[in-house]
Amino acid sequence: MLEVVDSFILHLATERGLSTNYQILVRGVLEAFASWSKEDQKLEDVATVTTQTLSDYLARRKRDGIAASSARIELVALKIFFRWLAARGKRAGDPAEPILPPRQEKHLPGTLNEQDARTLVESITGNSALDRRDRAILELFYASGLRLSELVNARLENLSLEEGWIRVTGKGNKTRLSPVGGAARDALQAYLDHGRPDLVGKKTQSHIFLSIRGTALTRMRVYQIVQERAKTAGLENRVHPHLLRHSFATHLLNNGADLRVIQEMLGHADISTTQIYTHVDQNRLKQVHRQFHPRA
Repeated sequence: MLEVVDSFILHLATERGLSTNYQILVRGVLEAFASWSKEDQKLEDVATVTTQTLSDYLARRKRDGIAASSARIELVALKIFFRWLAARGKRAGDPAEPILPPRQEKHLPGTLNEQDARTLVESITGNSALDRRDRAILELFYASGLRLSELVNARLENLSLEEGWIRVTGKGNKTRLSPVGGAARDALQAYLDHGRPDLVGKKTQSHIFLSIRGTALTRMRVYQIVQERAKTAGLENRVHPHLLRHSFATHLLNNGADLRVIQEMLGHADISTTQIYTHVDQNRLKQVHRQFHPRA
């Protein structure tokens, strides 16, 4: 089996032009499988490997404690290997074809509670241009649930404080209107009136948020601003823009907002994304159960 693995890796390098790192990864997976097949199953010929053999191996890897994401990578390596063997006539049929990949793990991002979110945005009380800018950034993140890229690219012509809306361009180049709440409107108005004019320079365009050089803020700089302000506010948890976006959605859900409405505000194309992205915290679930269940 190892001789066939060598031939397959050569195929990846010469005919497919895949990277050395990828070749090393695939070789490691296939050599581990070959070793297990020989020692555990007494199989040394690729022609004798069956779908059950592969299923048993993947089950063993799961018992070893590998993550679902790693299991998916290993299965892909096995699939392309046995597909190549079948296509080259080195064995009859593809035993890996019927095997479905393991379910992808769903990791929920963290969230600030409502008090910590309030502490964060209200911690900036200075009147300098940068203080006003940073307060407006935090308020807008939390009020509108914008993605980092959406906030960085936000422009004056797409903002209507009178109507309380901002038009942003999200994933897939799709535009949407996001609401801007009262606190965020006040912070933005103060920044536009008394902060942004001090930051305008020769290279300034219509981006809402500017650097000290008058240019648009970079994604990395906004990320740093959020972290720096959170640290100053005394928040121990690692705070970043995506955490504020998730807090926005979670707090809406916790206070009774409809999931479809949250989907629209987040700019999710599929409701299933919103269902994964938002979650009701366990304390609220327990509270609702105690309040409404007749035998709670």
